[in-house]
Amino acid sequence: MTVLLKVFTLLGGLAFFLYGMNVMSGGLGKLAGGSLERSLKTMTKNRFAGMALGAVITIAIQSSSAMTVMLVGLVNSGIMQLGQTIGVIMGSNIGTTLTPWILSLSGVNGTGWIQLLKPENFSPIIAFIGVVLIMMCKKPRKRDIGKIMVGFAVLMYGMTLMGSSVSGLENSKAFTSILTAFENPLLGVLVGAVVTGVIQSSAASVGILQTLAATGQISYGVAIPIIMGQNIGTCVTALISSIGVNKNARKVAVVHITFNLIGTVVCLCLFYGLHAIFHFAFVATPINAVGISAVHTIFNVFTTALLCPFTKQLERFANFVIRPSKKEETYAFLDERLLGTPSIAVGEASDMTVKMATLARTTILSAISICQSYDVKVADEILKHEDELDLYEDKLGTFLVKLSSRSLSIADSRKVSNMLHTIGDFERLGDHAVNLRKTAEEIHDKHIVFSEDAAAELQNLTNALTEILELTIDAFREHNLSFYELKQKAATDAALKAALDDIQARTQEARGGLPGTVLISDGFFPFRDGVDAAMAQGVTAIGQPGGSMRDEDVRGKRITNGIAMAFCGLRLFHH
Repeated sequence: MTVLLKVFTLLGGLAFFLYGMNVMSGGLGKLAGGSLERSLKTMTKNRFAGMALGAVITIAIQSSSAMTVMLVGLVNSGIMQLGQTIGVIMGSNIGTTLTPWILSLSGVNGTGWIQLLKPENFSPIIAFIGVVLIMMCKKPRKRDIGKIMVGFAVLMYGMTLMGSSVSGLENSKAFTSILTAFENPLLGVLVGAVVTGVIQSSAASVGILQTLAATGQISYGVAIPIIMGQNIGTCVTALISSIGVNKNARKVAVVHITFNLIGTVVCLCLFYGLHAIFHFAFVATPINAVGISAVHTIFNVFTTALLCPFTKQLERFANFVIRPSKKEETYAFLDERLLGTPSIAVGEASDMTVKMATLARTTILSAISICQSYDVKVADEILKHEDELDLYEDKLGTFLVKLSSRSLSIADSRKVSNMLHTIGDFERLGDHAVNLRKTAEEIHDKHIVFSEDAAAELQNLTNALTEILELTIDAFREHNLSFYELKQKAATDAALKAALDDIQARTQEARGGLPGTVLISDGFFPFRDGVDAAMAQGVTAIGQPGGSMRDEDVRGKRITNGIAMAFCGLRLFHH
């Protein structure tokens, strides 16, 4: 019965450990926010910068396995190339070494203030401060810090439970005989790999080993192969995540496995070869938590230093193992594996939305251009682009809905909400482009010719609309551009300035004359309802033989229609 209770306590401690790590990594990820995504874009071009980035992100998300899964998703989406991921993978192995050092504080001995360094003594204080921050603070950033502190305290409580569950094993003959079998290095590597693969966390498996080492029955000779095997076990997650992805993404898992296998084989051969010559005395001595942390760090740093000059060779080996197919490689639109790291997923979704905005701008401007000079190829491209915009709205919308259910910071949650609203408006720009294409086709088929005045005014409208599309998409990309800033940029264009002044007047009238900054999105609402009606009376009305745009009614509707089309896709960000 006592043995069964100890097993239950060990499993409960492991559960607290894993849950605490999950809470802590979630809080760290939200705290980092979009900085992770921005760093990925700028730092992975350099091998050493990529290594530093891999270490930092792994510390932030507290999992080298999650880091590799994220890289698989990025490559599967075509966002990163295989060569960019190798340095990040190496850095992530170094990033995993921090957690064991923190856990090794449980072995601190001493009196007085030194006792406060022991996790079981300081983690309750951290838990209390964390709970106060969560319950009392209104700022999301401080609450995220509170979650990190509570997660750390829960993690340390799990370590304490696991430690209490193995107390007394030092006197067990059965336990001693089991450990004797692990003196075989190959068996030690296998056990380390299997345990880590099952619980999907190298930090947790290292924590278990540190707990067992507290019994004084684990020697360096037993621990070293197990630690090396733990690094191989982290590859299981990457291997599972590579199922169902394209060949380039599978190569990421191959690189990760190859890196750890080569490191383990080289280190085992080197260590036991030198041991056969010099007969290291420490091999038979008991290892403690600090010793395990030191071995774990030395192994990962040495492996990274050893293979760092051979990143090109690792890439070639992955290409050899997984041969490229004859047909063109297809990429996932936005791989759902990215949802595991929400801050990265938000950044990639934002980039994809910008691409959609750019495509919508190209489509509507192409449709306007063929009203004056019809081109069959351009007309066909408009239909193709409209299909692409529909695909963007479908797949991007699905991804954003799934992302919105994840644990997001307030800023990221606001971005997701804005993107969900905006993609529908960008797609509608494509619908208007198709309508304009039909009108242009009718003008071409009926050989309708614009008068000089009509052509000149239509060109003015085109110029104004082009500029407002450029300004608004730039505003979307930057996430913050007020209406007054747009007015200053557009001051040289009289037609555009007049249109913007009209929108500002209508918006302030709708507000009851209240002052305040007018945003781009404010221009969307007064005109959207009249877009389709204005479209019906637009180019066809002014394109009659001998027709002119001098008629104030028609001209006003055309300008309104042009501005409305621009704003139709631009429900942007309110301050």
